[in-house]
Amino acid sequence: MHRLLIAEDEPAIRRVLIKIIKETFEDIELLEAVDGVHALEQLSAHECDVLLCDIKMPKKDGLEVLQWVREHRPRVSVVMISGHGDLETAVACMRMGARDYIAKPPDLNRLIEALKNALIPREFSAPTPDQPGGEKEVAFDAMLGDSSPMRALKKMIAQVAPTQARVLITGPNGSGKELVAKSLHQHSTRKQRPFIALNCAAIPTELIESELFGHVKGAFTSAVKDKVGTFEQAHQGTLFLDEIGDMSLSAQAKVLRALQESSIQRVGGDKIISVDVRLIAATNKNLALEMAQGRFREDLYHRLSVIILEVPPLSERLIDLPQLVDYFTQKVCEEQGIPRIIWHKEALTQLTKHPWTGNVRELSNSVERLIILGGNPITSSDVDRLVIKK
Repeated sequence: MHRLLIAEDEPAIRRVLIKIIKETFEDIELLEAVDGVHALEQLSAHECDVLLCDIKMPKKDGLEVLQWVREHRPRVSVVMISGHGDLETAVACMRMGARDYIAKPPDLNRLIEALKNALIPREFSAPTPDQPGGEKEVAFDAMLGDSSPMRALKKMIAQVAPTQARVLITGPNGSGKELVAKSLHQHSTRKQRPFIALNCAAIPTELIESELFGHVKGAFTSAVKDKVGTFEQAHQGTLFLDEIGDMSLSAQAKVLRALQESSIQRVGGDKIISVDVRLIAATNKNLALEMAQGRFREDLYHRLSVIILEVPPLSERLIDLPQLVDYFTQKVCEEQGIPRIIWHKEALTQLTKHPWTGNVRELSNSVERLIILGGNPITSSDVDRLVIKK
C-alpha cells in the first residue's frame, strides 16, 4: 500500500484533493498536514511515498518543505501545487528536485497523471546514502528530466530494456536518440557485450554495405584487406543504426535478410557468418511517408518497429531545462578547468524563450558558449546576446 501526504493549508482544497485521490486510487493511505511544520512532523513520523505540497503555507512554505525532503527523505516523490503558477516558480521547484508542478486550480486529469507518475519508482535515479550499491544513474544528457514526456520515456525504457525486442527510436535531430539507445543497452542482459553505433546518413551509399557486413580482400578496388562489419562487431551485443531512414533500398534488403536469418555474408565473400545482435534503429524521418514514396521497405519497418520509442523535442520539456543546464554547466566547467559558474534565475527563464530547434545538442553548445563568453554569474543579458539574438 502506498502512503501519500497532502500538505495544504486551505481546508476546502484539502477536502477536494482527498476526494479525488480516494476515488481514483486504490490501496493508498492518505495523511494530511495543515502547514509546513505539520508536514515535516508527518514526514518524520511516517514513511511516505508521495508528498502533494502547496507552496504558500504558514509557518514553513512548500519550498522549505521540499528542501527538507530532498535532504532527509530523498525517496519521496514530491508534486508541488500553487495558486501563483508561473514559469519561474515551476523552474525553481524542478531545480530543487520536485517530480512535478501543478498550478491551482488543478486540472483533474493533469493532477491524476502527476500522481500516477509520482507513484512510479524512479528506475533511473542515483543511489541515495541509505541505498549502498543501488542502481547507478544513467549519465546521459537526454535521460535527465522529470517532465511528463521524459517520465513516460524512462518508464518505457525500463520495461523494454531487459527484453530482446527490436526498438525503433523516433525524434528530431539533437533530441538524444543515441543516448536512449545506450540506455536500453546498459539496462539489458547484453550490457557486458559490445554496443556498436553506425550513423547511416554519414556513410556514402557505395560503402554502407561494407560498413554493415564487412568485406573480403579484393571485393572492390580499395578492399586491400578483410574488414569486419558492424553486425559482426556487435555479436551478442547491441547494434544501433542511427538515421536508418537514409539507408539505400539495397542495404535495407540485406539488413532485413540478416534479421530474418541471423546471419550475414561479407561483401565479396561466400561464407555464411552467424550473428546474434539486438538491433535498435533510429530516425528523424516520417517512415510512413518514406514507405508511401517507395524509399523505405515496409517489411523492414515492421521488423524494426516491434517497440517504438519517441524522444520528445526540448520545446516539449522546458521544465527539464534547469536540470540540463546544471548538468552541462558542471560538465563544461570540469572540462575547461574553470570554477563553477552561477546562473541568475532570470537567465534560466530567458532560455525558455528560445525555440531550441536543435534540441538538447543546441542547448549543450549554448551553455558552453555562455560559460566561455558570458559573465559570472550568467545573466539574462548574456542569454539575449549569445543565444536569443545570435
